[in-house]
Amino acid sequence: MQLNTLPAHVRPREKLLHSGPEALTDAELLAIFLRTGTRGMNAIELAQSLLTQNHTLDNLFNASLSEFSALKGLGTAKYVQLQAVLELSKRYLKERCHRETLFDSPQAVSDYLTIQLRGLSHEVFMALYVDNQNRLIKDEILFTGTINAASVYPREVVKAALKHNAAALIFAHNHPSGVAEPSQADKLITKKLQNALALVDINVLDHLIVAGNQCISFAHRGLI
Repeated sequence: MQLNTLPAHVRPREKLLHSGPEALTDAELLAIFLRTGTRGMNAIELAQSLLTQNHTLDNLFNASLSEFSALKGLGTAKYVQLQAVLELSKRYLKERCHRETLFDSPQAVSDYLTIQLRGLSHEVFMALYVDNQNRLIKDEILFTGTINAASVYPREVVKAALKHNAAALIFAHNHPSGVAEPSQADKLITKKLQNALALVDINVLDHLIVAGNQCISFAHRGLI
């Protein structure tokens, strides 16, 4: 069935305009992005088929160009559009982190870090440098690879924090395994960094672990 033959109130665009984007399903939102279907499938049916094939939006959004283009109804043009949308989302969330007081807006931090770190196939350790009003000065990936107590160097973190004149830091790293629970090594690293930064009067506000769409906060868990 073509979308234009459906009642207006169930067409994705009209439904979004009437009820807002949060009222739409994943398939309906994806259908708006796709705009058109393929032979035998309208845009909503194509969107649902893509979600079924990929299991999650995360898998679809993190597909390589070759993987994306192999899916029926998609190609290079749609891949470029999607990557542009994802990058705009990252930049929008980063703007929010610069503008808002991070310690008072933990959801903004969580949203930003989740979209930055989810889907990566390797571990990265990231620092968010914060001013004395808890606003973001800069974010930076400090270390890449398997994160353990030996691979994160407190001296380098302290040097970077002083370079950016940070009053406090928020740390984050990802777990490609999909398990967000902090390991004993994660706890040890956090304590080492807290102790090192305390010597130069720089606070550690939080350490977040991103695994898929999950984001675990050390501060929320009482570990900081």
